[in-house]
Amino acid sequence: MSNRIRIAIGGFWQETNTSCLVPTKYNDFKFERGATLLNGGLRRLWHDNGAELLPTFVARALPGGLVRRSAYRRLKDELLRELEATLPVDGIYLDLHGAMEVEEVGDAESNLVATVRELVGRDVLISVSLDLHGNISPALVDCSDLLTALRTAPHRDIEETRQRAVTLLVRALRERLKPVPVLVKPPLLLAGESAMTNVEPAKLLYGRLAEIERRPGIMDASFLIGCSWTDGPYTSTSVIVVAERDEGLARQEAAELAREVWAKRHEFRLGVEEVASVDESIRRAMEACERPVFISDSGDNVMGGAAGDIPLFAERLLALGAQDALVAGLADAEAVRQCAAVGEGAEVRLSIGGRLDPANGTPLAVTGRVDHLSTAPQEHRKEPTMAVVRVDGVSILLAVDRRGFTERAAIAAAGVDPMQHKIVVVKQGYLYPDLADHAPWAILALSPGAADLRLEEREYHRLARPIFPLDGDFTWEP
Repeated sequence: MSNRIRIAIGGFWQETNTSCLVPTKYNDFKFERGATLLNGGLRRLWHDNGAELLPTFVARALPGGLVRRSAYRRLKDELLRELEATLPVDGIYLDLHGAMEVEEVGDAESNLVATVRELVGRDVLISVSLDLHGNISPALVDCSDLLTALRTAPHRDIEETRQRAVTLLVRALRERLKPVPVLVKPPLLLAGESAMTNVEPAKLLYGRLAEIERRPGIMDASFLIGCSWTDGPYTSTSVIVVAERDEGLARQEAAELAREVWAKRHEFRLGVEEVASVDESIRRAMEACERPVFISDSGDNVMGGAAGDIPLFAERLLALGAQDALVAGLADAEAVRQCAAVGEGAEVRLSIGGRLDPANGTPLAVTGRVDHLSTAPQEHRKEPTMAVVRVDGVSILLAVDRRGFTERAAIAAAGVDPMQHKIVVVKQGYLYPDLADHAPWAILALSPGAADLRLEEREYHRLARPIFPLDGDFTWEP
């Protein structure tokens, strides 16, 4: 190894909801290429550690249905070609998710890392960063040298985690360590909203990670909640501990933390103060003194991979006579086109939503006024990609595709200020940080959809069984 460490950087990821009928295609991935990958923390690491970082690309897609096999093969082939062009290298950093499922392939991450390992051999160290909602397979751990995951949900430490993955890799190369990762999987199925990291017991468990890492010989520790929307054989919680050299030490620490996770299995609850049915959430919001009241349409949570076009909340807000309400938003390209055809200020008759997820929603017929037509600045398109239709006391934000609307600015780009409404419905589970930090009051509604939080009502066919709580209580040891 030369004095100057060479590290290639790349990856692609998506969180798969196997109940979502909207497949994830190649064009759904947004690419970040070359030097732009080194902005911020990674660029500082380059200068501080004297490592030469060789970026390829990282591609990310919105959570959704199974990734098309053709899309995965194309992405993998492109990444392998670009990684091969960087050789020789001392290490590779892969930015992955951990819950990407591919048609006819299954677990994408283990397949991808195994192929990268074949390319570079055993002497090149591979470091992987993961979302804490990843479903981790033994094969992924076997092919990797270092693995580290996010530690916040809602996510606030994405860049910090990527930096940690590279820092650990540089350290291992500089000190000529032989990292040993160990995986233990408590058979526990958790909805993400039941394991928010600022609420117990997840808060305590994530606090334990730093304690484990302070122990001599330990490099990193991770606790992954898993993605309960993915019906797969590795869907469950995971504990990963990486030792500098000693596999026995890593296994001991991983087993101890896994026992602690399992001991607290009865304590995981939805980590929000207000949980209600659809109608009850609307009634509470209508009666509240605070404004705005944010309501999470959790079953149709786009950021959990749901379709994002179930018009149930729009229907119930209208039926209950809600005033000054905003539904942000609803995926319906044809409805946006019809709004654009009549123009702002015109009356329009629409049949909205209910087509991407016909199992949980049906189209809603409405007549309203087109208040706004807009295109997000980054889209560089002439035709509108969003429309706001006012129907009685309810404004409905329509988009040409599935969108998370996780920030106030994303909603404002449609020409409407969410903070000026009494009720704001968003297709999320827990609120994302920008909304949560500015929400006087938030209610999580238990609604139908591909991301329905009532796990006992979901159909699973590929889970490893038994698993708590679906199969009742039982004894387990790591």
